[in-house]
Amino acid sequence: MPPETVEVRRSTRRRRTVSAYRDGDKTIVLLPAGLSTIDEEQWVSRMLDRLAAKEQRRRFSDDDLLDRARELSTRYLDGRAVPRSVRWVDNQQHRWGSCTPDHATIRLSARLRGMPAWVVDYVIMHELVHLLVPSHGPRFWALVERFPKAERARGFLEGFSMAANGSPEEC
Repeated sequence: MPPETVEVRRSTRRRRTVSAYRDGDKTIVLLPAGLSTIDEEQWVSRMLDRLAAKEQRRRFSDDDLLDRARELSTRYLDGRAVPRSVRWVDNQQHRWGSCTPDHATIRLSARLRGMPAWVVDYVIMHELVHLLVPSHGPRFWALVERFPKAERARGFLEGFSMAANGSPEEC
């Protein structure tokens, strides 16, 4: 694995706070301009550790995904969508998820890892509804809209896709 790219940005307006975020393949660490080099090294290390821990908490295993799908089905679909498996896949570069209703299997793009849980839940919900309704007609969307953050999650994914690719992607 290549070393992590870290960009340190110092600000004269920033007095006491330190923050960090991921921007694609690099990490941006925001520091007060007056910090010493030694303090900078310590803060960068600390912030990288915090981001890694936060991302690890967000990573669901395949078993976690299946449990989550069952919970979402029970809560929003009266338990009618019953997946046999829900798993991460690395080969979906233009879709967020896919479903094979005949086998009751759901696959989620590994690109969703690290995204907010409510976004992953939305994609799971979208694919669960395909177990009940194969097309994207009015009945399909009415069921998807039972998920409270459906519209917000679609906006999040569209914005993410536009920023990354210049065009929106599909579930």
